[in-house]
Parts: sequence; C-alpha cells; structure tokens
Amino acid sequence: MCHRWVTMLTVGGLFVHYTAGRHVEPKEHHVRIVALEQLENGEKTLNELAVGLNPDHLRGLTNEMIDGILALIQGQDDRVVTHVPQDPDAYDPVAERPEEVGMAWTLGHVIVHTTASAEETAALAAELARGVNERRGRSRSEVPWTQMTTLSHCVARLEESRRMRLASLDMWPDDPYLENRRELWNGEMVNAVGQFLSGLWHEHSHLNQITEIIRQASESGHHHSREKNKRTVI
Repeated sequence: MCHRWVTMLTVGGLFVHYTAGRHVEPKEHHVRIVALEQLENGEKTLNELAVGLNPDHLRGLTNEMIDGILALIQGQDDRVVTHVPQDPDAYDPVAERPEEVGMAWTLGHVIVHTTASAEETAALAAELARGVNERRGRSRSEVPWTQMTTLSHCVARLEESRRMRLASLDMWPDDPYLENRRELWNGEMVNAVGQFLSGLWHEHSHLNQITEIIRQASESGHHHSREKNKRTVI
C-alpha cells in the first residue's frame, strides 16, 4: 500500500465557522460546514468529500464541530438542558421503550445521541484504517439521556467525546488501508475517511434541532418570567 496524504489545511470549505469566546443568540449563530451541507442537499457523496482528506483534516473537523456546539449552548442555564420542546415530527423507530418512539428530545438527549453516533463511526473508521475486513454488530455505547440534567453535564459529554474521537485517529496506521470499505445505512461503500465523515455529517444534521430546542426553551423561560411578574404585582 502507498497512500500519499494531502497536507492542505482546508479542502472544499470543510471547516466550521463559529464565534468563540462570547455568547451568541441561536438565531444569530450559525455552525456551518459547507461540504456537509452538500451531503444533506444530495450535491455530493461521502466518497467525493473524502478525497484528499487525512487524519489531520478529521481532527480539525472534529474540533470545529465540538467547538461549534459548545458555542451554541454557551451561556444557557440548566433549564434548557431538560426542556421538552414541541416537536410534532419526533419519531425514533429504534427507541428502547415504546413510549419514547414519538417523544420529543431534550437538548441533553440530542447531545448524548450525536456524540455516541460520532464515536461509533470513529471507532469503525479506525478498524477500516487498520485493515479489519468485517465486523458483526454495532460498536456503540450511549450515555443514558436521563443523566443529562445540567449544562455542565453537556459540556463534559462533548469534551469527553472530543477526546475519544481524536484518540481514535491515533489508532490509524501511517499507511492506512484506504481500499478497505464497508456499507453505510444509505448503501454507499466508504473507506475509513468516509466512515469518520459520516459521523460528522450526522452530527451536523442535528444542529438545527439544537438551535430550535434552545429557542423554544428561551421563549418558555420568558413566558414563565412574565407570569411570575404578573402574580407578584397582583
């Protein structure tokens, strides 16, 4: 095997643009990975995006994604984490309990779900890179969403996931088996780079949901404050 890594810092606009170090209201704050939006729009495939990317690119993307989500939730209070939003489209066919199939997800629930999925794809990518030809079953472990009750829990989970995903890239050999592929849920056959990217793609698909949960929680908080003030005046 001989796979020449490309050393460019950016490929196809693949970096998240976010404002760090200060709180930005969700409606004004956009975490945007241009190429992943092209995936969601069907303009490109994972294989097309994976061309020319190496573990350093994947490290940069992972850091940017985690930093972007942290920026979204920065400055929120603990109430936002457990707020149950209005979500008429909520549907989880693989929910562990029947009563959770149509249940709207809290912010804490979304974060444990997206981080678990990204960790699974990172672990599978490491196996592909090492030349493992086939695995049976899932490589998934998800923190119970009911344990996520404070903002600090969410931050800790995101930072833990960052550490785990970055560590998985250190398992890649210097000369990875990029011809080794596995089939994704959408039928696309991807190598280690595409497998890792699929987790970021999935995470990106939940960013609007995170923003909407924060918006609804904020509006709900303002409503409760007004009601409390009315009772105080009376």
